[in-house]
Amino acid sequence: MAQFDVIFLGGGPAGYVGAIRCAQLGLSAGVVERDGLGGTCVLWGCIPAKSLLESASLAVKVGKSAEHGITVGEVKLDYGPAMKRSRAVSLQNSKGVEFLFKKNKVTTLRGTGTLAGGMSVRVTGADGKAEVHTARKAVVIATGSRVKGLPQAGLELNKTTVLSSDEVLVLDKAPKSMAVVGAGAVGCEFADVFSAFGTRVTLIEVAPVILPLEDADCSAELARAFKKRGIDVMSGAKIASVKVGASSVRMTVESGGEKKELEVEKVLVAAGRAPVTDDIGLKEAGVQLTDRGFIKVNERFETTAGGIYAIGDVAGPPMLAHKGSREGHVLAEQLAGRHPHPVNYGNIPNATYCHPEVASIGLTEAQCKERKLDYKVGKFPFSANGRARTSGETDGFVKVIRDAKYGEILGAHIVGAHATEIIHELAVARENEFTVEEVDLAVHAHPTLSEAVAEAVLDSLGKMIHA
Repeated sequence: MAQFDVIFLGGGPAGYVGAIRCAQLGLSAGVVERDGLGGTCVLWGCIPAKSLLESASLAVKVGKSAEHGITVGEVKLDYGPAMKRSRAVSLQNSKGVEFLFKKNKVTTLRGTGTLAGGMSVRVTGADGKAEVHTARKAVVIATGSRVKGLPQAGLELNKTTVLSSDEVLVLDKAPKSMAVVGAGAVGCEFADVFSAFGTRVTLIEVAPVILPLEDADCSAELARAFKKRGIDVMSGAKIASVKVGASSVRMTVESGGEKKELEVEKVLVAAGRAPVTDDIGLKEAGVQLTDRGFIKVNERFETTAGGIYAIGDVAGPPMLAHKGSREGHVLAEQLAGRHPHPVNYGNIPNATYCHPEVASIGLTEAQCKERKLDYKVGKFPFSANGRARTSGETDGFVKVIRDAKYGEILGAHIVGAHATEIIHELAVARENEFTVEEVDLAVHAHPTLSEAVAEAVLDSLGKMIHA
């Protein structure tokens, strides 16, 4: 039995960042983790998926190398090595977290953690032996989320033909055909990956558009780009019937008033994630859940049980690694007696890493209309941007929505190459309450993709130059 100031259940982005920051502030921290450090993001989500997307991008670019005067022989696509590289990158990142724990003197408690009454945590190792550890200040639940199937549609995960994002990450080869059910960020990213490696991909979404949480213009632009690449996009779709076989899946999908019969080798279910709340002793500890199954917390991350906190995916949406990391950082400062700036949930970037990338901050145009805001829109296409032309990545645009009277940046939406990097200029601007006029005052280097931000801002002011 050991005693710490703070014990974290879960070593993902929320838990490990919180623990490291606690240690930096002089608090002793222990992190309970049964798998590798880094959590789903490092092992089964963000990092390996982005590694595969880099491989997919390279595969597409090699196919266009002749345009650059580079002649190559026959291009052979092999998902297996790309998968192995992605696993190696994930392991490297996980080892990086281990190094940071040693550097900051954070203790890893290997095993499965359950609340054991008060501020005690029982940790059961792989050998079945259990130890109870206690916290002086807080126990923090950061157990994250898990993949889920669609049993109501006949798509129960079976790890052979009906797969989650976990299983597709370790396939040794790309299937000849795949239906991706769910066109949020995960579904769009894997549709991109497997299409690039030669799979015939059908992307199925129940909402009227793909990426339904993004601005409608962004959804339409990505759908157009996907169709151009040969991805069959079916939005506003309903799965009418499913027959799961040993080596294939047959589906009847209704979309646009028509029925389509599909037979595919694999189905990827990418229809969301569920918080990990089972079998960790929540009920016994008096920790209540919301109607949607997340742990109920207040603005200080406190649960309904004294001394027990929750952060990250398990504490509610948005279920994003960077949101959990920020919560871990803020909670650590709070526990150390500091007065950190609260998490600004209205200014957390969304990022989808398919090609073209999609990134956003703040309100969509539809949300501005719902709130009856007086706004103006500025928009600039990458097809008119010199840097985009040099790289041959001219799909997409930058869209800025501003308050009509005062110039406040209400929302910003980018589709295009490196959109997930470019969005942060506008994230910083919104966090510091810069107006579009103040963004315009910043001289943007030429030629850069970021010039598209400056031009979109100018367009919102009625004085765009290059389009």
